[in-house]
Amino acid sequence: MDSYTIDRLGHEGDGIAATPNGAVYAPFTLPGEVVRGRLEGARLFDVQLQSPAPTRVAAPCPHFGRCGGCSLQHGHDDFLAAWKQEIVQRALAAQGLETAFRSVQTSPSHSRRRATFTARRTRKTVQIGFFEAGSELLVDLAECHILRPALMAARPTLAAITRAGGSRNGVLKLTVTESLEGLDILVSGGKPLDITLRATLAAIAEANDIARLTWDDDQIALRRRPVQPFGAARVAPPPGAFLQATAEGEAALLAALRVALGPARRVVDLFAGCGTFSLPVAETAEVLAVEGDAPMVAALDRGWREARGLHRVEAVARDLFRRPLLPAEFKTYDAVIIDPPRAGAAAQMAALALSSIGRVAAVSCSPVTFARDAKTLCDAGFTLDWVQVVDQFRWSGHVELAAQFTR
Repeated sequence: MDSYTIDRLGHEGDGIAATPNGAVYAPFTLPGEVVRGRLEGARLFDVQLQSPAPTRVAAPCPHFGRCGGCSLQHGHDDFLAAWKQEIVQRALAAQGLETAFRSVQTSPSHSRRRATFTARRTRKTVQIGFFEAGSELLVDLAECHILRPALMAARPTLAAITRAGGSRNGVLKLTVTESLEGLDILVSGGKPLDITLRATLAAIAEANDIARLTWDDDQIALRRRPVQPFGAARVAPPPGAFLQATAEGEAALLAALRVALGPARRVVDLFAGCGTFSLPVAETAEVLAVEGDAPMVAALDRGWREARGLHRVEAVARDLFRRPLLPAEFKTYDAVIIDPPRAGAAAQMAALALSSIGRVAAVSCSPVTFARDAKTLCDAGFTLDWVQVVDQFRWSGHVELAAQFTR
C-alpha cells in the first residue's frame, strides 16, 4: 500500500491528498497527516495513520467512524473553527470579495434539539440510530455526543412507536424535537394508519408523555403545544418545520443580526420561517415577516398575537423565489433580514440590490450561495462589513454564518 500526505479537507470533512493521478480522499484524516490504505477509485479504505497531525484529538464517541452523523470528531475545536472560517473566506475570494471576520461561535456538545432517527424493526429487536456514511447499514446508537439528553432518553418511546407502526420491509424516519412542553415527534415511512394503529399510537403518546405525535400528515395526539421560545414569544412550529439546530446557535445568530440591524425601527424579515428572528426583533422594531410556507406563517402570527410587549409584526405568506419583494416594496423600511435556504436567494437579492435599503443582516447555511448573493449586493454599492461563522453542526462539514452589509 502506498503512503499519502493529506493536504487539506474537502467540504464533507474527508482528507484530500494530491497525487499525480488526481485527488485521493481519505476519511477521518487531517491536513499534514501521512496515511496508508487500500485505494479503490479515488477513495482510500482501511486507512492506517502513520504520522498524526498535532490537531488530532481522541474522538469522544464510541460510534465515531461508523455512525454517519459526525465526520470530524478527531479534529481539535480550534482547528475546526479555523477550517470553517477558511471555507467562507475561499467562497468569498472566488467572487472577488474579502471582509473582516468576527470570532467563530460553536455550539457545545449535547446541544442539538432535533434529530431525525432511522428505525428498523427486526424479528426480535428494534434498531434506532443513524446510517453509516454512504451505506444502508444502521448504527444502533447507545450514546450520542451531539444530541440533547432528552432526545437520547426517548429511545424506549421511539422503540415502542417502531414496534407498533414499523414494517420489517422498510425503515421509519422519526423526527424528534425537544420543546418547552416536551417531545414533538413526527413519523414517516410507517404502516398505513387505521383505527387500531391510531389507538395504539395515542396510547403510546399518553404513556410516554409526548407533547405532540404526528404520523405523516395525521396528528395522532396533541397533549400540549410543543412551543419554542423566540424572544418573548412562544411558537409551536408545524411538525417538522425548520428550526435552528441548537438554542445556542440561534442565540449567536440573533446577537449578530441585532448588531447588523443597528438602530433600525422598521425591518423586513425575508424567509422568516416561524419567526425565529422576526419575533425577537419585534421587541425593538416593527417587522414585516415574509415566508413561503403558509402553516409556518400562521404559527408566527399566533406567536406574535399571544405575546406581550412586542411591536407590530405583519406575517405574510409569499413565495420569494417566484415572487420576490420588488424594490418599491422596501421604501418604508430601514433594514432587511434575509435567511434563505441552501439554494440562496438570487432573484430576491437582485431586487434588494435595486431598492433603497441601506442595511442588510444576512444569515446563510451555504458559503457558496452566500458569496454569490453577496457579490450581487456589493456590485450594487453595498459593503460587506463583516462575517461571523456560527457552527451549530459541530463535528460536521456544515457551515452557517451571519453577515452585515451597509451602503
